[in-house]
Amino acid sequence: MTVTLENSLYKVEFSTKGAEIQSFVRKDDGSDIVWKGESSVWKNHAPILFPFIGRCVGGYYDIEGLHAEYSRNHGFARDVEHALKEQSSDRVVFELKADESTLLRYPYHFLLVTEYVLTEKGLNWKLKVENQDQKEFGFSIGTHTAFAGNISDCVVEFEKKTPLTGIRCTPEGFVAPFINGKPDTFTYGEKNPGIVNIPQDGFGNGHLVLNNGSEWISLTDTKTGKKSVIQTEGFKYIMLWQNTSGPAQFICIEPWHGLPDASNTDHIWLNKPELIFLKPGKTFECTQNLWAE
Repeated sequence: MTVTLENSLYKVEFSTKGAEIQSFVRKDDGSDIVWKGESSVWKNHAPILFPFIGRCVGGYYDIEGLHAEYSRNHGFARDVEHALKEQSSDRVVFELKADESTLLRYPYHFLLVTEYVLTEKGLNWKLKVENQDQKEFGFSIGTHTAFAGNISDCVVEFEKKTPLTGIRCTPEGFVAPFINGKPDTFTYGEKNPGIVNIPQDGFGNGHLVLNNGSEWISLTDTKTGKKSVIQTEGFKYIMLWQNTSGPAQFICIEPWHGLPDASNTDHIWLNKPELIFLKPGKTFECTQNLWAE
């Protein structure tokens, strides 16, 4: 099912599958902020990542005595229907609640609420996780927004113009083994601090960096000055990625609370790095707004 929000400046379409943005268009010139291209290039547009982020070594976790199999990266929230709970002219709310199918892979009772509010500035995007279980559980959460543009003319611009720190990953996209309980890091080495040029050979399985304290990151067109911006305040990690099939059509700027599996994982869920732990009855919220300049 498709849901639409529209005002004088923007038109946004969502799908109940994954509670995912399908398109986000500027009405003044008809340009796309969020990429809405063909599924043969990439099957998503701006998926929500829950209950884990990134790649899963071997496609499984051992959780509470359960052998939980995952055939895809980034958890299951992006692949299932979310209930449409509220809709008005400028606001839509989706919910994903634990059921028999999710309990087979993630044995906890949770509620994931996704709220979008369209304003004159852009799209306010809030994610909330509620623990409806009788025990504490751990999770990761983030998003994977694909920004459209003339990619060959674009750079990824961090609000803070300070040097970036990379998280060392394997060629397969797993985090390298931790050192003294922390991710192995390196100096990312961008020519101009806080400005990432689009590599000629692409980002491969992604370039993972620490957020340098930036409240926002943009895909900036160096010729026109136009920016597509995502709020990143409070997010510790940022993944940069682009389509790997054919010429670059988009750049994903992905704020994350969490990390992919370490390459030397023991597959035990509670040992997964950077999980958020939530006690029964408690909630976790994060905000990630989108706008254009």
